[in-house]
Amino acid sequence: MTRRLWKVGTNSGNDGCPTLYEIPGTDRFVVQGDRVTDSGELGQLENLTADEDAVIVPRELLANFGPKEPVHVPQFISFDDFAGMFSKVKHSAWRLETRRRYASDEATDTYQQFTAGEPVTWDLDDEWCRGRREQAALGKRFERVRILDEPPTEGQRYLLDNARRNAAVGEDIRVLGRSEAGELQLPHTDFWIFDSRVVALLHFDDGDEITQVELITDPVDVLRYMQAREAAWHHAVPHDQFRG
Repeated sequence: MTRRLWKVGTNSGNDGCPTLYEIPGTDRFVVQGDRVTDSGELGQLENLTADEDAVIVPRELLANFGPKEPVHVPQFISFDDFAGMFSKVKHSAWRLETRRRYASDEATDTYQQFTAGEPVTWDLDDEWCRGRREQAALGKRFERVRILDEPPTEGQRYLLDNARRNAAVGEDIRVLGRSEAGELQLPHTDFWIFDSRVVALLHFDDGDEITQVELITDPVDVLRYMQAREAAWHHAVPHDQFRG
């Protein structure tokens, strides 16, 4: 059954175009405007599928008739889409790691070697390492700050050893004590910042398994994470200088 749309507003009179419609009973809108037909402009739109179209509307239409109350609607992406962000990064990817353990680490052979007191054999030619090395060779920066407890947990000490692998393929790994992170009022959640314009917020369950990846693109929110990045990076020390 087709739902009747409610006309919210138009910039060209009662029957003109462009027009904004609300779908009653939902938080969704329909925008009517002039179709984008220029191939150069269409080529700049990211992830536009064959089932989608793009229209042009003036700023005034959204400013005058769009919803005014701020509503945060989380935007979650698949793990495949998240992984693809690393190959599409243009110049930098930066991460804050805040957790005391990661369940995914504990399922690896290298973690078993580490906890058994054996030298860890890092495979520097696996798929992840090859991809990161290729990206770094193109001049792209991959950086992390890892927050450590005082003293570090077993999982954090494993990641300190793991930093040798990160560094070998072009990542810059730094560490920061949890007490200093608290003084800096850094977030308590893990996140990546891509190209200083989009944040991937990592959600974990009580068993320290990653469950979801939330995409944050609002410039105000992104700026807040970038400010945390600047503070953390300034105060952190290179991983090989840590004495704990």
